[in-house]
Amino acid sequence: MHFDLTEEQSLIADTARKLAADRLAPLAETLDHGGGREAFLENLKVLAGNGFMGLNVRADYGGTEAGTLAFALSVEALGQACASTGVTVSVTNMVGEVIQAVGNEAQRAAYLPKLTDGTYAAGGFCLTEAGAGSDPAGMKTRAVKDGDSYILNGAKLYITSAEYAGVFVVWAVTDPAAPKGKGISCFLVEAGTPGLIIGKAEKKMGQTGSATNEVLFQDCRVPASALMGQENQGFRVAVGELAGGRIGIAALSLGIARAAMSAAKAYVKERQQFGAPLSDMQGIQWMIADRETELEAARLLILQAAWLKDQGRPFAREASMAKLFASEAAQKATYTALQLHGGAGYIKDYPLERYARDARITTIYEGTSEIQRLIIARETLKGI
Repeated sequence: MHFDLTEEQSLIADTARKLAADRLAPLAETLDHGGGREAFLENLKVLAGNGFMGLNVRADYGGTEAGTLAFALSVEALGQACASTGVTVSVTNMVGEVIQAVGNEAQRAAYLPKLTDGTYAAGGFCLTEAGAGSDPAGMKTRAVKDGDSYILNGAKLYITSAEYAGVFVVWAVTDPAAPKGKGISCFLVEAGTPGLIIGKAEKKMGQTGSATNEVLFQDCRVPASALMGQENQGFRVAVGELAGGRIGIAALSLGIARAAMSAAKAYVKERQQFGAPLSDMQGIQWMIADRETELEAARLLILQAAWLKDQGRPFAREASMAKLFASEAAQKATYTALQLHGGAGYIKDYPLERYARDARITTIYEGTSEIQRLIIARETLKGI
């Protein structure tokens, strides 16, 4: 088994780590306290300029064609410095992959270069609704054909980057008489389209630097050319892209956990109690050993899922395994790191409470841990 990265993958990961250290980490605390939006958007442009907004997009559309492994390594590195930036990059890459996978040539040429070069600060992935979270097939947003247009009505919830996204990939029901999960289509809707309304920013527990909004469609008319792929065949696209997105969230989880454990390891080597550093105490050592073992296991699951996707092989089960394990390992890692800091971990002078808040959502978005277990079980039992 060969675990070495290619020269290109190593270079991309190194570049991500350098940008994260130089630009993202110094801004993370400011973002967490509600400031730094202009600098955040500038960082997104810099990341786009370095190829991080189209890691799995073809070069003729401005992408780097680096693949899913490079994508996972990049999101981990960026998330280790700033989870808000990491999730924005992850979702924007997912939007780009949807357009590349099912868009026609005109749609790819119109939108992918703007995502990859930073013309659009980000892309929006509009799937979740108030009554359709873990059950996205239950969506109610409608798209009705009207001549050479479609008219969209409905509301999408918890949409990452909605305030500054340049284009949205939107799922809507086009055949309400079809069985559940059928009759759903996928559309491209540009920011600023009349009838597309960005709702209030959600006040979140963590990852506060990344905007999350409701997106409303009120008689939003889009041309028939906004339809991606075949009418009524959009739901399978959503399911497929969510599987790929889970690799990104798994990598983000690992990055947050790495940041927390790095801080904890430095702290216990410095902090003296009972006449010795905390790191000399066996109980402390065992806590660190357990967390580091879990994070290494998470890393290998992520790399396996990413490699399978790059090889064009089935990867849905492995992506769910990686997302489930990495996100739950991140909960334990951030909790342990905070605990090792004692009272200091609970105050905002240290970043531990931010890591714990940032990590918490990773077990929820892109499919909850409970949904991941359902997917893993279904795929494991298939054909038995």
